[in-house]
Amino acid sequence: MPPGQFGGFLRVLGAPAEGSFRLRLEMPLGGGAGASTAARVALAHAAGVTDPAIVARACLASEGASDPLMFPAPGRLLWASREARVLAELPPLPEMEILGGFFGPPRRTDPSDGNFAVIDDLVSGWQSAPDLAGFAALASASARRCLERRGPEDDPTPALAAALGAAGFAIAHTGSARALIFAPGAAPRGAEERLAAAGFRQILRYRL
Repeated sequence: MPPGQFGGFLRVLGAPAEGSFRLRLEMPLGGGAGASTAARVALAHAAGVTDPAIVARACLASEGASDPLMFPAPGRLLWASREARVLAELPPLPEMEILGGFFGPPRRTDPSDGNFAVIDDLVSGWQSAPDLAGFAALASASARRCLERRGPEDDPTPALAAALGAAGFAIAHTGSARALIFAPGAAPRGAEERLAAAGFRQILRYRL
């Protein structure tokens, strides 16, 4: 967050525009993993404001877009990022293992950018509480449409998912974050090296 935005952000929150904060970032800016929203949520909570709706409005006013990280279960929300509002609550995500990282240059979110693939038709599939295979298929369909519309053409994520036996893959629609989706325990040994060889950075493995 640019230093000049701190005071305005806190005023929108209705919090005192004073204090000392140190935020440490462990992911690239423009990665599409929610760093900018996470920083604002942390600042709001430090200032004593935790109401998700109020924090969401302040994030939107500050950067013109946001992720739903101010809510307790953001992974279950269909979110309008340019309006900072919940469109629908969705079923819990299935248990999965993620192997991911960042590929390509950072791409900071531009609030005026509307060049996104249409994925409305995928929502009903998610609302029906899919199993891991169904969820991974939805994520992959969304990611493929994004790559077809926004590129890059040489993105190795689909090929890596197929080569490593992943159930599917996901990408940030703005940013460089990429993820391969596996059943728990199914990500093969040595997969991190394959991602690194393909140009991925800051590779990590975790479970949901």
